[in-house]
Amino acid sequence: MELLKKRILEDGRVEEGNILKVDNFLNHQLDIELLDAIGKEFAKLFADLGITRILTIEASGIAIASLTALQMKVPVVFAKKTQSRNLDKDTWDAEVFSFTKDTTYSVRVSKRYMDSNDKVLIIDDFLANGQACVGLKKIVENAGAELMGVGIVIEKSFQKGASILEEAGVNLKSLARLASIHDGQIEFVD
Repeated sequence: MELLKKRILEDGRVEEGNILKVDNFLNHQLDIELLDAIGKEFAKLFADLGITRILTIEASGIAIASLTALQMKVPVVFAKKTQSRNLDKDTWDAEVFSFTKDTTYSVRVSKRYMDSNDKVLIIDDFLANGQACVGLKKIVENAGAELMGVGIVIEKSFQKGASILEEAGVNLKSLARLASIHDGQIEFVD
């Protein structure tokens, strides 16, 4: 997606540890027009798969998943990282390690919002080591639902996440695939 690649090059910042910061348009301040274009692209890439539900993880994936869901006319469910009194006690759970936060979360989805009738599309902002997607995939499997695909806005192809998902047979579509981040320079796969 050329519009996204251009925006990454213009506004992305590389910080220590090969952390790509795109918080000025993707995961803190949101460029809704760009996110709308991303949602339309994901809807096109995963059209005709019978998607009934989009799953993401709080918090950065919610806006992207919402705009994708608007195009696909399906609900969004997001896995919560914290237990709260307003979350059902009967949940599908998985452990997820966060690369950027260097911590492990127990994420959960209420069983009332996903079951064996669902065809699920996972949407997330980044794919690095793949642990968020692996955890969400486990939730889908535990619910007896069918995982139809994973849509990623920015994939760090030089890390192992994409290969983990592809080896598991996941239908993975990434809009911007980074070949490397070195000395503050970003190079794309395509």
